[in-house]
Amino acid sequence: MECPHLSSSVCIAPDSAKFPNGSPSSWCCSVCRSNKSPWVCLTCSSVHCGRYVNGHAKKHYEDAQTPLTNHKKSEKQDKAQHTVCMDCSSYSTYCSAFTADRHRKRKLLENSSLNSKLLKVNGSTTAICATGLRNLGNTCFMNAILQSLSNIEQFCCYFKELPAVELRNGKTAGRRTYHTRSQGDNNVSLVEEFRKTLCALWQGSQTAFSPESLFYVVWKIMPNFRGYQQQDAHEFMRYLLDHLHLELQGGFNGVSRSAILQENSTLSPSNKCCINGASTVVTAIFGGILQNEVNCLICGTESRKFDPFLDLSLDIPSQFRNKRSKNQENGPVCSLRDCLRSFTDLEELDETELYMCHKCKKKQKSTKKFWIQKLPKVLCLHLKRFHWTAYLRNKVDTYVEFPLRGLDMKCYLLEPENSGPENCLYDLAAVVVHHGSGVGSGHYTAYATHEGRWFHFNDSTVTLTDEDTVVKAKAYILFYVERQAKAGSDKL
Repeated sequence: MECPHLSSSVCIAPDSAKFPNGSPSSWCCSVCRSNKSPWVCLTCSSVHCGRYVNGHAKKHYEDAQTPLTNHKKSEKQDKAQHTVCMDCSSYSTYCSAFTADRHRKRKLLENSSLNSKLLKVNGSTTAICATGLRNLGNTCFMNAILQSLSNIEQFCCYFKELPAVELRNGKTAGRRTYHTRSQGDNNVSLVEEFRKTLCALWQGSQTAFSPESLFYVVWKIMPNFRGYQQQDAHEFMRYLLDHLHLELQGGFNGVSRSAILQENSTLSPSNKCCINGASTVVTAIFGGILQNEVNCLICGTESRKFDPFLDLSLDIPSQFRNKRSKNQENGPVCSLRDCLRSFTDLEELDETELYMCHKCKKKQKSTKKFWIQKLPKVLCLHLKRFHWTAYLRNKVDTYVEFPLRGLDMKCYLLEPENSGPENCLYDLAAVVVHHGSGVGSGHYTAYATHEGRWFHFNDSTVTLTDEDTVVKAKAYILFYVERQAKAGSDKL
């Protein structure tokens, strides 16, 4: 559910007989007359629109915080007014009384943490260049993905080098503007807000950056992520990459950015994987191709299909699911190689997945096997830690051992003889970790390497860490970058 501003909430039982001006469904904003997401102030009964309409409910609260000069009440008493509003659809109430105090406390915490963000390099003390991301209300899933992507150098540099988008409407045509909540859906650009966020993350600022503008655009174009409930980081990453890909294909306001990939990118055409149309930097870096082989067990007919992918989702083999830590003695440790082998091994499809054999002309028992026909420049591996039972979605908390360097993918290739020895080696760039027991709860953080040092990104807090800490993490999403030819040759 959308709220007009960050605040505490509690549900109340409304007395419909006391509603002014008709039923709540007929209410509209007193400023812009919009009937979308109406909120009623419980101090003065005025109605305003919510945050991702035009934001007049928040403006009403902010305007009320300036006391009138001839008011007999004290400033403290006056500021307590107009702090509670109610959603006219769900009857949930939101209080903003503590918002200002929360901002002040957060500023003090950020200032007090500056000394902890110092690093000794060659005997001299320097500030950590990484910048944290503020949590806007259960947005750790987004922060972890953004920090991971910001540390994939080729991907991040492409967006940071893009020219700024000029968002125009009738009144501002001819000069650069940036979107506000009063502008329509057509005046937002995910690529632009993503670019600005990436630019902010490595400027050396000691104050956490607020991705509010980016999150606003996410709300606009990805309805599944509206509100402040916890979300799945992998699902968000896929939506984000898909929408970036689509916007880069079509451009913004009729101006295509697809030509920039050919003009400014060092990626050759052979490295590009097209998904849903023309290639973009998304498919050029994350895009790979799978070959799916299905064999009929009755007549032996073989069917081959090539499928593009941006990431691979790997099951954790069932025999390892009781192994929750690296040092636990019960049985062998599950490795990333075990998960990859399970993904590519030959398997017999069960009765619910019978293959329609064109030769037998009916559904038959069959086997299936995946081969990787083309490896991407950045290999994104998603470990399937959440699975559905009869009533809920449980988490597989198994520890999976993964290499920091030299992940060798050659044995999973369809034609390994056509790939050079270095083209199949990958080094870890970032890893997203889910802490907690369920997909709808818990917390996301990320580890990433930058200029030879590992950082731990926990929303607004960024700390230096070491490789020993990283390898002990229970990975959820792993980002591996193709090794350059000059690198070493140690392997998984």
